[in-house]
This record gives sequence, structure tokens and C-alpha cells, in this order.
Amino acid sequence: MDRGGATHVAPAGVGGGGSSGAVGVQIQQTTRRLPDFLQSVNLKYVKLGYHYLISNLLTLCFIPLIIVTLIEASQMDVGDIRQLWFHLQYNLVSVIICSAFLVFGLTVYIVTRPRPVYLVDYACYRAPDHLKAPFDRFMEHSRLTGDFDDSSLDFQRKILERSGLGEETYVPEAMHYIPPRPTMAAAREEAEQVMYGALDNLFANTNVKPKDIGILVVNCSLFNPTPSLSAMIVNKYKLRGNIRSFNLGGMGCSAGVIAIDLAKDMLQVHRNTYAVVVSTENITQNWYFGNKKSMLIPNCLFRVGGAAVLLSNKSVDRRRAKYRLVHVVRTHRGADDKAFRCVYQEQDDAGKTGVYLSKDLMAIAGGALKTNITTLGPLVLPISEQLLFFATLLVKKLLNGNVKPYIPDFKLAFDHFCIHAGGRAVIDELEKNLQLSQTHVEASRMTLHRFGNTSSSSIWYELAYTEAKGRMRRGNRVWQIAFGSGFKCNSAVWEALRNVKPSHNGPWEDCIDKYPVEIAS
Repeated sequence: MDRGGATHVAPAGVGGGGSSGAVGVQIQQTTRRLPDFLQSVNLKYVKLGYHYLISNLLTLCFIPLIIVTLIEASQMDVGDIRQLWFHLQYNLVSVIICSAFLVFGLTVYIVTRPRPVYLVDYACYRAPDHLKAPFDRFMEHSRLTGDFDDSSLDFQRKILERSGLGEETYVPEAMHYIPPRPTMAAAREEAEQVMYGALDNLFANTNVKPKDIGILVVNCSLFNPTPSLSAMIVNKYKLRGNIRSFNLGGMGCSAGVIAIDLAKDMLQVHRNTYAVVVSTENITQNWYFGNKKSMLIPNCLFRVGGAAVLLSNKSVDRRRAKYRLVHVVRTHRGADDKAFRCVYQEQDDAGKTGVYLSKDLMAIAGGALKTNITTLGPLVLPISEQLLFFATLLVKKLLNGNVKPYIPDFKLAFDHFCIHAGGRAVIDELEKNLQLSQTHVEASRMTLHRFGNTSSSSIWYELAYTEAKGRMRRGNRVWQIAFGSGFKCNSAVWEALRNVKPSHNGPWEDCIDKYPVEIAS
């Protein structure tokens, strides 16, 4: 599993009543919260956003020029046209030069403008009911394994109670045995069930033949067998021999957005092509059987899940596509040693492998989030919000260092928010910092409750929730934001091309009427 999501430390702050061992690894209140975005905004990250904006200056200037030309042409009468023709006859050289510049400009514009990338459909995997892990069964199995002492069992129980997870999340087949069977064969079986289950639904819903797929991107952090997961898919569906296949490993809970970005770049190069992105995580061989508290948290949060996404650059697919990809903004803090090591796979003193979570994780995650949204702002916010932001920022820099910068209202830029469902603490903090309503974070909270932390695929379960509730209307903008080890924070922005209905066999198909549910604090 990718234990890199910033939210993973949230339950570690279980308060009061724990044993001395549990208390020893609890993260202090000051480090369990995201930094207040109102307190500091780094100007250099704002510049990054405007750099992206200015890179499209040719488009911004060329389109108004065409509009003005068309307006002027529409107001000309026959006499004006005759006089213009008479003038051009005596200025042939000027006409040729102007025409050459016009043709050159049009050519550059057509060649360099990005091709639209459409999201035709996607599918989320839903495990069979016999893999559900209610709290009582989870704790009983943890006790019967004999690997955990009383302090660790008590610690896990408190995490479960305060994690935001419900009683219907899924763990893999291997974890239901006593003792567990974390073998390579079992891990392959889990990967096959998740990936093939999502892909079968995707191909059935879209009527796209596997042979039509030209690009395949698979991301899974901690399970990377040989042959690769992408090769397993090629073999299963007999994909064509010249497919451009990529397998991303070790990139964290935000790797789903990274995979979308890679597929987008490939679709800019290869015309008339379908791309499939498969985002998943594998738990079977990555369960921690030790007693180090900071390495126990992922056991309680991560659950079985995965998603398959079909992207296209074919113009004919616009009519049936659900969304158009608008922006992808990626932030990487790996150059900082603390950020790099805050989520670190290692062995404990007893030689048992797990993922260590630093006490600084929340602060590092907050810094990455702030960088990402500050860079994203100029691309998506209305001009009025940007002017207010810049005015207060300049006052802060030039006149009074104590002035709080204006934090733009991202609700004016986005209609729906898909915040990685890694844990309840970061969802709560983003709701507070960005001044979102409970409805805006409902999809994230309910996904965490129903499916747990499914790593990089969680943002797709959240999008499916919004569709199942009938809230996605034509022209709505969706913000998917995820974070993971490295340390990374990545955003994807989508625009709905129609009133979107949930796909057949969606993960919420038979239970959406039960949600939202009240989550105990």
C-alpha cells in the first residue's frame, strides 16, 4: 500500500486513556493540524501559477483578435469591400507578407495548442461481501494472529473508533485467514481481482474493445511483481503488441493524478488514441505485523479498492464523454529531507517491514497543499478573486508583515471537491481552511466511511458518489486533490460535458440512498 497520504496520521492523535506505549507515539496537537493557509503564502508559488497561465498567452491573444476581425468584417458593406480590394491591388507585397505571417501564426497555433483529453467513463471496483471487515472481526483477527501485544491492540482499536471508517470496508482474502497468508500468490490474486474487476466493468460500460487501447498506465505503490501489473493486464486482455505501457510504483496516494498526467501527455503526442489508467493498491504483502505504533496506523485505514479510467483524444468521443480534463498541477517536496523521509518504508527493530509515519507529517502535508493550491489559483479563480488576493499580498509584503493575505474563495472556481479519503483529520482541516460546506466534503467523508482509504483510487469513488447523488450538471467543475509519499500533492481539474449519470455497476449503486450517514466524533 501507499501509506504516503498526509491524512494517515490523523487517527494517531487518539486522546487520553491509552497506554504509555500508545501515548509515546501520539502526535502532538500542534503537528496534527494543517498549517493555517491564512498565515503565510509564498509569492514564488503564485508566480508558478501565472507562469502556466502566460504559457498560453498566444491562445489568449489570438482568440480576441479573431473575434474583433469578425466583428469588423460583419459591419462592412459592398462599397467598403470594393475599396478594400482596390487598395490591396496596389499593395501586393504587403498582402503577401501579411498573409505569410497569418498562415505562420495559424500553423503555430494549431500545432502547439493542446489537444482536448476526454474522460469517456471510469469504473470502481467493489469487493464481494465476504471480504468485509467489521471492527469486531478486525480486532479479533488481530488478537488471534498473536503478533500484537495488548498495547498495540488497544492502539488499533482507538484508531478504528476515531478513523471515520464504517463497518463495511474490505480487506483482502489473505487477511481473513488465521494466521494470515501474505504470500506472493495471494497478492497476485488480490491485484487480479481488483484490476480485472474494474476493467471488466469499464469495457462493458463503454463498448470499447481492448484491442483499441493504445496507452496503458498502471499505478500501485508497494506491490510491483515481475512481470509487472501492466503486463498482467496486457496478457489478460490480449492488448495489441505496440501498446505504450507504463507501470508506476512507489509514488504514493497521489499517483492516480500522476498517472492521469502521464496519460494526458501521451495523448498529446499520439493521435486518435484511447488511454486506460488503472489506479490501485495492494494490501496482502504490506500488512504490518509488529508493535511500533507509528507503523500500525495504515493497517487500520487501508482497504481494498481500485479504479479504471478510459481517456480519449478523439473528437468524436466528446459527445459521449463525461468530462474534459482542464488542468493538472503537481507539487513535489522531495528535495527537502524531512518531506522525503516523513513517510518511509522500513523494518522495525524486530525486522518486520512497515511504513513509518513522521510526527511532522501533517505540517509537511500542509506545506505541500498550500504550494499546490496557490499554484492552481491563477488557473481557475475569477479575476476578482485574484485581484483581492494580490492586493492583500502586496500590502503584507510591502507595508505590514502582520496583515493576513486574502484567501480566495475556491467555491467560485469549483462546484465539487474530491479530497483524497485518507483519514478524517485532513478532510476536516481542508473544510475549515478553504471554508467549504459539509456538502462539499460529503463525498470524501462518505467514501472514507464506506470503502476506507483505497489510496490513489479514492478520488474516483468520491466522484462516483457525486454522480450517484445526481449532483453533476453540465459545465460543473470538479477538483480532485491527493497527496502521497515523497512528499507530493497533486490536483486534477475536470469539466462536466453533460448532466452526468452514474455508470452501470457503480460502487454506490445499491447503497447510495443510505448516505450521507452521521459519523461519530
